[in-house]
Amino acid sequence: MERSRAFYTPTLAAIGIDELTVVQPGERGNPGGWVGYGNGDKPFLWLRDDGAVGERTHLAFSVGSREGVHAFYDAALAAGGKDNGAPGTRPEYHDGYYGAFVLDPDGINVEAVFHGPAT
Repeated sequence: MERSRAFYTPTLAAIGIDELTVVQPGERGNPGGWVGYGNGDKPFLWLRDDGAVGERTHLAFSVGSREGVHAFYDAALAAGGKDNGAPGTRPEYHDGYYGAFVLDPDGINVEAVFHGPAT
C-alpha cells in the first residue's frame, strides 16, 4: 500500500485529484488498509490492499487539457511509474484523443486523456 500511495498521491495531484482518506492496516477491520482519492470531501477512487493485484486493470482519468496529460505523465514517471505510451494523439481511438499511459509499481496501466477537438 505504501508503494502505491507513493506513486498515486503525487501522480493524481498533478491532475487535481487529492488523497482524502487513509485507513491504516488493521483499522476498521481491514488488514491491509485503504486510501481514498477525490475532490472536495468525496473520494471516488479507492485503493485497497487485499493482497491481490488487479489483472488487466486499466485506470483512466479525463483531464481538461493536453498540458494536464503532460503533467500527469511527468508526475507519474517521477513517482516511479514506467512509460507505457508517451503523451500524444491516438487517432485510432478518435479524432482529438490525446493521452498518455504509464504502468504503476504493480504493473497496472494508468492513463490520462484529454478529449479535445480534432486536429
